[in-house]
Amino acid sequence: MNDKLPIEVRGSAKQPLGMPPAQFLRDYWQKRPLLIRNAFPDFQPPLQPDDLAGLACEEGALSRLIVHDPARDRWSVKTGPLDEADFAGTPSTDWTLLVQDVDKWDADVAQLLEHFRFLPSWRIDDVMISYAEPGGGVGAHVDQYDVFLLQGLGQRHWAISTDPAAPRDFRPDVELKQLAHFEPTHEWLLEPGDMLYLPPGVPHDGVAFGGPCMTLSVGMRAPSQAELTGDLADYLAERLDEAQRYTDADLAPARAAGEIDAAALARLRAALPFAAALDEDSLRDWFGRFITRYRNAQTPAPPAKPLTPAMLRKRLEGGATLLRHPWSRLAWGRGRRGATLFANGHAYPATGELAQRLCAQRTLAFDEVPGDAALDLLTALVNDGHLVPHKARR
Repeated sequence: MNDKLPIEVRGSAKQPLGMPPAQFLRDYWQKRPLLIRNAFPDFQPPLQPDDLAGLACEEGALSRLIVHDPARDRWSVKTGPLDEADFAGTPSTDWTLLVQDVDKWDADVAQLLEHFRFLPSWRIDDVMISYAEPGGGVGAHVDQYDVFLLQGLGQRHWAISTDPAAPRDFRPDVELKQLAHFEPTHEWLLEPGDMLYLPPGVPHDGVAFGGPCMTLSVGMRAPSQAELTGDLADYLAERLDEAQRYTDADLAPARAAGEIDAAALARLRAALPFAAALDEDSLRDWFGRFITRYRNAQTPAPPAKPLTPAMLRKRLEGGATLLRHPWSRLAWGRGRRGATLFANGHAYPATGELAQRLCAQRTLAFDEVPGDAALDLLTALVNDGHLVPHKARR
């Protein structure tokens, strides 16, 4: 990354990015923020504030009215459809209206996207428009997608942080995903026609300054790995032959009861279309959770009164045994960080010796009370319903 590149440039009617698109994509796209002054000379917003408020009242529009009480630092969020009474009740400052997908409702707003044709059209999500009175904003936050913030009306003060070590934890007391800590490294006041580009993960905060303010946000589509993987798995599952099953024609006698061994993982890699992308620990963890909940008609119910390790210790010292619940399905595996016991889709850290014993025996009796780590595991299994303490032996 070239840190000597400018963070602020000047645009023109011919070059809204202040440079050719190829240069922008090479040097800034998904790499570093860029403020483009005069990106759209003499810019006139394609939509007026009253029109935006009217759209926010439509049944199918996605809108939010956000009001900030600076004195108590409290935020309120109302989701649309809104009505006139919602706007009549707003204060004179410190509130903002957000309306998403405005390009789907207004052809003039959609026309703005022509300036972004250097990007694949399927990458562009929507044009969101925010209207704010002085002090209005949504608080410091982080977006997980690229966004172009075009100032349409009035002025907005933007603050961003380019510090890679900036904290990303959220405030627990606010419905919005606001950052708990925000220290800006750059600050600007944007005028109509100015545009700020932010790649994913850059902390930022925009606040209306001086008077009414309207900002047009061109946001990108950026599905998470979890979303991509989940949809791909569904896609493949719909197309795979149900007759094709997990097979183990090469099965050898089990050396340890309940163990998901290396041979089983090798068969999984051969059976699953994308298992090769998973490391051995992840594959084992997924399969252990899956196979112990697969086709379970019932699951164990936890006891009415949970036990503490001290309470269980006292019972075991009195000669009590532990019975495995009949609906409990167990398996275990050895990983780089030790063994893991799987029970009805859940994973518990364990020693290989205890995990194997739990899988092999339906009744556990102890001549000596196990150590603290083993006792913690047994207590968790009792409280999750997998083990049931039985009265003392005679």
